[in-house]
Amino acid sequence: MANYTMSDRGSYGSVIVELDAGERFVSESGAMFRASDNVEIDVTTRSRGGGGLMSGVRRMIAGESFFLSTYRTNDGREGQVGLAPTLAGDVTVIDCSGARRWLCAGGSFLGASGGLTLDTQFQGIRGMFSGESLSFLAVEGRGELLVNAFGSIQEIDVDGALTVDTGHVVAFEETLEYSMDRAGSSWIQSFLASEGVVLNFRGHGRLYVQSHNPSEFGRRLGGMLPPR
Repeated sequence: MANYTMSDRGSYGSVIVELDAGERFVSESGAMFRASDNVEIDVTTRSRGGGGLMSGVRRMIAGESFFLSTYRTNDGREGQVGLAPTLAGDVTVIDCSGARRWLCAGGSFLGASGGLTLDTQFQGIRGMFSGESLSFLAVEGRGELLVNAFGSIQEIDVDGALTVDTGHVVAFEETLEYSMDRAGSSWIQSFLASEGVVLNFRGHGRLYVQSHNPSEFGRRLGGMLPPR
């Protein structure tokens, strides 16, 4: 079983994954920034559940990388892999018991231990109008899931109902039902107030949210850049 050493919580989170001999770990392609010399790195489209090329295509639709990087030691000794997200923000470990699936919003997946299976869950027409990806990345099985946030990350134990802006959702347990709605009293009000679309969660389960919205940040930053 891998051990995880987190950097200080803050704007530039990272994690060191300590692998046992022969243990397998998967991350988003491009997340690795260091590895011990006995760690073998393979780039593939397959998750533990298989799927090959189409598995990579489905992850792209979900807002994740087409490729996955897999790590395993090749000499019977322990090894280390350092992982960090692309955007500046927090990183946390979610312990998955296997009793419930987790759904990750686009761009929030960082890595997963070998006992977890990655797949996609189609949002339907809701994803198109929410401004987010058409699918969530679904994580199933027993093991550890690494997620990252833009800004700080917060865990919320939902028991009843909670409204979250779509751009601030990181991951949640599948026991939570959700529906899309406007933030204001009308769609025009929501648009003019730059609030847009929210997700209304109901039920009982854990939810992770991020303090900052990467899409809004990108739009604000893009408007300041000179034209090409």
